[in-house]
Amino acid sequence: MNPQAKLIFVTSLLLGTTITISSNHWVVAWTGLEINTLAILPLISKSHHPRAIEAATKYFLVQATASTLVLFSSMTNAWYTGQWDITQLTHPTSSLILTAAISMKLGLVPFHFWFPEVLQGSPIITGLLLSTAMKFPPITLLYMTSLSLNPTLLTTLAILSVALGGWMGLNQTQTRKIMAFSSISHLGWMAIILVYYPKLTLLNFYLYAMMTAAVFLTLNSMKVLNLSMLMTAWTKAPSLSTILLLTLLSLAGLPPMTGFLPKWLIIQELTKQDMAPAAIIISLLSLLGLFFYLRLAYCATITLPPHTTNHMKQWHTNKPINPLIAVLTTLSIMLLPISPMLATII
Repeated sequence: MNPQAKLIFVTSLLLGTTITISSNHWVVAWTGLEINTLAILPLISKSHHPRAIEAATKYFLVQATASTLVLFSSMTNAWYTGQWDITQLTHPTSSLILTAAISMKLGLVPFHFWFPEVLQGSPIITGLLLSTAMKFPPITLLYMTSLSLNPTLLTTLAILSVALGGWMGLNQTQTRKIMAFSSISHLGWMAIILVYYPKLTLLNFYLYAMMTAAVFLTLNSMKVLNLSMLMTAWTKAPSLSTILLLTLLSLAGLPPMTGFLPKWLIIQELTKQDMAPAAIIISLLSLLGLFFYLRLAYCATITLPPHTTNHMKQWHTNKPINPLIAVLTTLSIMLLPISPMLATII
């Protein structure tokens, strides 16, 4: 892709995100979401492969539908209350429609079907943007309207997301699809606590984005697209494979890694809110996710390939590790000891 074009698209992404997260008016927030959607489409379809074009088309249709619903919910609310302010979304029907619209934008169950397909058709770095940066504006909208949302509906969507994200990721062999189902599962954790402690949702999102960025950048450096390629990675890049193992365990939420911190705080807050059954269910369902993270980690570090492997061997080069990967991995592993400080900040 032409560097100037790429610069324009990336700048538009930053602009759209900034407009949405800093707006008070529904129409301005909607404009930011639209700029974001239009800026990411060329980045999805830049390879001109039929699968990439299909992914871009699916993404456009889903996001356009969700944006229409966002406008419809804000107009309904303005019709009944005379308010266009985002924080004044008080009409129950409007908040239900908004929950559906944002769920569609994020890929929460039952509006999750587009996300794995789009991620599979996108390049790895665009997949990283779709999993992290593109989810930030919708999550900020949920954060601003959290007081008026229906807790029962969000808890139901959250438990279904963690269940389906874990269950459908079990038999995947493509790394991008596995990361897509992992994203759906993490969104469930964010949604369940949104009404009770919105700042925890944002903390969970920041930590999730950091760990996912580390995983995607490592996979991109290793040029790994599926499990069979991952199995031959240890001989080529042992240090990157070790980094991938640690970051995946952190994403799975195992102590003493950073990924344990949001899960711990969310379970603690749910218990305080007399929602111990929901906390138990969501914790047990996250074990499904743990299984496929462990399988990825096992393929990356413990399996040595057979000598008659079908795919072409690459040269073993001692390339230096990208400093960004090193920083993100360190943060993904070592933030748990400072959790008291993070808890006081939020």
